[in-house]
Amino acid sequence: MASPFNQDKTPTLLLIAPFFLWGTAMVAMKGVIDTTTPLFLATLRLVPAGILVLIVAAFLGRKQPQSWQGWAWIGGFALVDGSLFQGFLAEGLQRTGAGLGSVMIDSQPIAVALMARFLFQEIVGPIGWLGLTIGIVGISLLGLPDEWILQAISNLTTAISTGQWPDQTAILKGSSSLGNDLLAAMVGNGEWLMLLAALSMAIGTVMITYVSRHVDSVVATGWHMIFGGLPLLGLSAYTEVHQWQGVTPSGWLAIAYSTIFGSALAYGIFFYLAARGNLTSLSALTFLTPVFALTFSTSLLAENLTTVQWTGVGFTLISIYLVNQRDAITRSLIELLAAPSMMGIVKAVSPDLPIALANWLRSHRPVDSSSE
Repeated sequence: MASPFNQDKTPTLLLIAPFFLWGTAMVAMKGVIDTTTPLFLATLRLVPAGILVLIVAAFLGRKQPQSWQGWAWIGGFALVDGSLFQGFLAEGLQRTGAGLGSVMIDSQPIAVALMARFLFQEIVGPIGWLGLTIGIVGISLLGLPDEWILQAISNLTTAISTGQWPDQTAILKGSSSLGNDLLAAMVGNGEWLMLLAALSMAIGTVMITYVSRHVDSVVATGWHMIFGGLPLLGLSAYTEVHQWQGVTPSGWLAIAYSTIFGSALAYGIFFYLAARGNLTSLSALTFLTPVFALTFSTSLLAENLTTVQWTGVGFTLISIYLVNQRDAITRSLIELLAAPSMMGIVKAVSPDLPIALANWLRSHRPVDSSSE
């Protein structure tokens, strides 16, 4: 059965909008976070946005929750995708850059793909898994220190050229040292908090499918922002001081942008689409968010990119194309294998190989973007 969500029929700007808004909102938050406190900023990003979403939902005639199951799902959704996600994000953003933080958060499509595969039997397919793998490579190039990556490439090149590979003891010792250094760097710079934010968002993305069975998705988005923001407000009042005294007029504008566009509008569009379609395809588009965040953080916050990071951006864009065009690419591969010229070449190697490959690709073809 095909998913009701067909990307070919959804306007491109609508698909891209949430990720553009999230990426630029990260830059806006980073620009103001030094003048406020993280939990207070997270609260402002949620509660006012939730009120705006509910006002729009009422204007559109969307129904409010009608059962205790609906309110229960909203409560769980609020805890995971509201309190935990925005709390981890704001705390992590205080310790890392907007571009890098966005990259770490947007590792979540991998978790979404795995959960959607087992919970909803969504087919990712070989092309989709290839795209997600390349996305992980891109995120690694963007997120890991350049010196580690360059040193690893240098060691690999030397080993290949000389034929002298390190023994098992050296490899284990180096891996242990690298793991300790990586853990220390992540804890000190906030990347681990961003990864926890990514996991929270991934779970929330999967939860919206269940939530939408009991509550309108737009209404659920609004209430989950309000309920998710209240615990953060309480924590801010209890643990933080001078939350707003240092915020400048331009800072308030940045907060307003993050709230209205980066939360209310972006969340409303994203979860509306998520409730109507394939989670893996939609979540894979979140690889766009770090591209936008890196672009604007470079120009507005002077967070310069290195050659390695730009290479990671390239891998990320390739992964977006592969994952979101995987059905079309699979069809093209099947047609290519079935072409007489290719059939003759492949049959020369093995008579049964082209048919076996075509059948394998067809059995793994994603169904979310197929037309019926």
